[in-house]
Amino acid sequence: MSLTVENVSKIYDKTPALEGVNFKLEYGIYGLLGPNGAGKTTLMRIIADLLVPSTGRVLFNGQEISSLGPAFREKLGYLPQDFGVYPNFTAEQFLLYIARLKGLSKFEARRRTDELLELVGLSDIKRERLGGFSGGQRQRVGIAQALLNDPQILIMDEPTAGLDPEERIRFRRILSDLSQNKTVLLSTHIVSDIEAVANEVILLKKGRVLEIGKPAELLVLLEGKVWTVTLSIDEGTVLAKQYPCSNTVHFEGKSTLRLISEQQPHPAAQPITPNMEDMYLYFFR
Repeated sequence: MSLTVENVSKIYDKTPALEGVNFKLEYGIYGLLGPNGAGKTTLMRIIADLLVPSTGRVLFNGQEISSLGPAFREKLGYLPQDFGVYPNFTAEQFLLYIARLKGLSKFEARRRTDELLELVGLSDIKRERLGGFSGGQRQRVGIAQALLNDPQILIMDEPTAGLDPEERIRFRRILSDLSQNKTVLLSTHIVSDIEAVANEVILLKKGRVLEIGKPAELLVLLEGKVWTVTLSIDEGTVLAKQYPCSNTVHFEGKSTLRLISEQQPHPAAQPITPNMEDMYLYFFR
């Protein structure tokens, strides 16, 4: 199974949102990482066949998704960034309704609804109205609806927004289990989620792909560029204005800084092992 993005660009009113994007996805979890305005949502909508690219194409197993139409969408699960629900529906009613829209039989719709409510931890409140759900609970309903048709391709735009730490851990475990026989494209601003589950990371900035690689491979690019130093608070304040700073801890009148720099930023600074937050700052500062 392969999903190929081939020279995709998208222009809105002469302003490019995407420019010449190329990559190929197979089984596994791919993290799409970039700042606001990078073009992540536009790219995901194009891959989900909800938006037509200005140039380029998306191929599923060698065929253009635009020509496959419903045959492609049957294999797709999609959670948009702004996921809406019908507040007067219960969680159970909503999933049964979406399942029928996706073409599942009455029996299969019931089976998958029960299975997924259990998976996302909503079985005990499945008959409560969605209007009374918290943001995190609604997001879990959104995750469940994306999985109803047991898709081969799962596209999720900011799926952990509104989830508490326990819910995020549950969600990451679900994704890891699913990725054995699915292609998962996950966009999020929560770098730790990408670090925890992604097999590969796609770095997108101003509509262009900067790097694609396994997290460990991308972190190698930062070796010798991440530093830690402990100084007086006043000295630390000055240094933090001169270099990108991914973390500051104040303790007993001292500041311990974590800095990104090609060269040693201070005579007392020592190199430290980079992490994904350092990588985000390095590429998107």
